[in-house]
Order: sequence, then C-alpha cells, then structure tokens
Amino acid sequence: MVDKSAIAAFRETFTGSVYLSGDAGYENSRNVWNADINRYPAVVASCGSTDEVAAAIAFGRRQGLEISVRGGGHNFAGLAVAEGGLMIHLEKINSVRVDPASKRAWIGGGAALGDLDAACSEHGLAVTAGIVTHTGVGGLTLGGGVGFLLRRFGLACDNLLEAEVVLADGSVVRANRENHADLFWALRGGGGNFGIVTEFVFQLHEIGDTANVGMFFFPPERGVEAMQLFRELRDRLPDDMAIIAFGMRAPDAPFVPDEFRHTHGYFIQLATVGPAAELAAAAAIVREASPAFELVTPMRYVELQSMNDAFNPWGVHGYEKAVYLPAISDDAIDVMQKYLTGTRGAFSYFGAMTLGGQYARVADEDAAWAGPRDAGYHFIMTGTCETAEELVHDRQWVKEFWSDMQPHGMGSGSYINNMNEYDENRVRAAYGAEKYERLSRIKAVYDPENVFHHNQNIKPAATAPA
Repeated sequence: MVDKSAIAAFRETFTGSVYLSGDAGYENSRNVWNADINRYPAVVASCGSTDEVAAAIAFGRRQGLEISVRGGGHNFAGLAVAEGGLMIHLEKINSVRVDPASKRAWIGGGAALGDLDAACSEHGLAVTAGIVTHTGVGGLTLGGGVGFLLRRFGLACDNLLEAEVVLADGSVVRANRENHADLFWALRGGGGNFGIVTEFVFQLHEIGDTANVGMFFFPPERGVEAMQLFRELRDRLPDDMAIIAFGMRAPDAPFVPDEFRHTHGYFIQLATVGPAAELAAAAAIVREASPAFELVTPMRYVELQSMNDAFNPWGVHGYEKAVYLPAISDDAIDVMQKYLTGTRGAFSYFGAMTLGGQYARVADEDAAWAGPRDAGYHFIMTGTCETAEELVHDRQWVKEFWSDMQPHGMGSGSYINNMNEYDENRVRAAYGAEKYERLSRIKAVYDPENVFHHNQNIKPAATAPA
C-alpha cells in the first residue's frame, strides 16, 4: 500500500496527472491491448515532459514501488502494467516532427506507429516500423523493430540516430554514436532496461506514397506446395521486397470468395515500395502455382501499414512465441501443416517473415539487437482470441507448436518483443554470452539498482570489489 499522504504530496507538486483506482483515466491506463493482462497498478503518473518523467521516477523510488513504463500498451506480455506498482504513462509525450530536408523525424516516446507513419508519409518518407498502427514506437524500437521495410532499410533500431533518455537517477542524457555511445548501442535492441526514452530521432528514407501489395491464398491441402514456393521466392525476388507467409483463417473481406471465408489456409504476401513492375513480375511467379484466389493492388503506404489492424483489434486475448529459422525445410513445413488448422481464435495465426537484404548487411556488433543477422526467417506463432476461453486452447497450441519447431530453429534465441514470460536463461540465450555481458555492464552504469526491471530484464553486472 502506498501512503496516502505521500500520494497527496506528490499530486500537489507533480505537474502531470495522477490516477488512482476509481479515478477517471485509471481504467483506460491499466487496460492495455492484450485483455489477458488484468493487473492493477497502485498509481499511474501520466507524463507530458522529461521533467515529469524524472519526478515520477523519483516518487516511485521513494515509495519503493515497482516501476513500469507505458507507451503504446501493445506488448503481449503486458510489461506496461506492474501489479501494485507505479505506471509511468507517456501518453502526452506523443509529438511527431518531420524535417523533409534532412530526412529526419523526432518522435515522442509515447507516440504510436500510426502517428509516425502518417507524419512521414506526408513527405513521401518512411522508416521501418511494425505492422499494427497502435503499437508504440518506443517498445518496438527498443526491442528491435521488425516490419515490411526490414529488407529494404533494416530494423527500426538500425535507423535510430539519437535518443533522449531519463535515467533512474532522474538525469537526462542524449545518446548517439558520439555521446553516451555505449548507452546508444544498448538502446538499439536491449529493450527498456536502461532508462525511459522520451524522444527518438530517426533517419528517414524516400519511398513515395504508394506500396504495391499481393496476397495469394492456398488451401490446407496445398500447404506443402505453398510453403515450398514461399521459400523459393527468397532467391527469385528482389532482396528488398517483403516476402511473408501466414497460416491463418481467410478473413471476411471482399476479395475472399464466400467458400473460403473463415477457413484455414496459407497466404503468401508480397509488398514493395519499389516500382509496380517489381510486384507484377513477382505476382506472375506466384500465379504459376495457381493460388485459389488473390489480391494484387497498389495502395497508399499507410494503408499497407494498417492492413493488419483488423487482425489485432484492441481488447483481444493474446499469447505468442517466436523462433528464428535458418531455412524453411520440408520437415519444418510438416510441422506447420500439423498445426495449421488447430486454432480456435478468429485471429490466431503463424507467420514466417523472410529476412536478408539490408537487415543482413548491418554488422552484428553494430547494435544490441538479439536476433541473428544470418537468419533466414523470423517465425512467429500467435494466439489472438476474442475470449479468454479460446485463448486457453490457443495458448497451448502456441506452446506445443513452438516446442515442435525448436529442432528446426537456430538455438533457443528469440526476438525479445515476442517473449510473453520472463525467463532469464532465454534472455541470455537471445543475446548470446558476449552481448549479454556487455549489456549487463552498461546496465550497471546507467541503472545499477535495476530500477527498470519490469521488462525482459538484463541484470546489472556486479560491482567490482574496491
């Protein structure tokens, strides 16, 4: 329990908003995207400036509260909400400023990907972002940042130029390749372990306004053929084109024939911000396999970025796991076939994102990013259900599927943004011994008391004896 007089004193001096249970604003703060997360923070501090973030940290530390940080609130694990703790909510730090001349964007730590994409798209610019618009820029970037432009421009964190960070002691630093370079390295993939980022500065890239997209559906009985085609596309298509396969239910959408709606199958998705001719040539290759139906169309880039929102509505119950694959082997395809039709949730799916391109050209030591740069695919298994009862089934589906995919993966490493539970051994395995130890030493400098631990935590290295 937090002392009422301490809360009253905090409210008198804090220039942001303070929410307790029963206050207007409290429920909206504690209810995050994943409805399976049902935790109650003792206090929510809604911040609009770095000074307010620093004041909230100081209050939480004085009261001995576990501190969590909320940006977009989209994380499957619900890391934004600590039971009985202090939530530092960045909802008012959500500004987006774009300079088309320098091709840079300054993004508040509480902004969502939709805000980033919309502001950049006005100038025909973009940076790699995720595939659901209400995902927070902060959590996505600090964990790495996988999206449609990954093969063209690398991860979101590969395009980070600078970050403004409020540290555990309340001080504010700007980290880049020249200043606090070790912290800057750690922020690019090391998660929220080192401080609260209140501003991100990104390098942007010219893409125009139009993306060209293709979706091709294959029913379950043609699944082996579809996934064998999918793996061939990596070598046959440009290395900056997004090439993704989904095992999922076909949506209730105009381009889906009635007989296939809500039925399981495989979608091969292609997307490019390059010339329309690139997509046309790629579509011709897929058509040789006679998909059951297709959608091939140009669309605004922001429409591509929002395509998956319908499959990730706010308030679903979710659970996920992921693995890196060196290749799509026949044996791995057999596992996919085994699990394809096993879900109950309307939005549950598995997906394989082709890596390579610019992602693979970035040196592994350039950033803390935990994923192998030489991986062939990022493979994700997601239970996304409208009810908690459905998720009981689909959570087990995810766990068993993940276990059966392990022999085909690249060790026990995983993208930290896809980790539902905290497991120190898995976090260590994700980064590998050398990177983890470096991160641990940096953690000891910037957060020696592990104030920021409500995350996929990297523990600070022990202080060397005097």
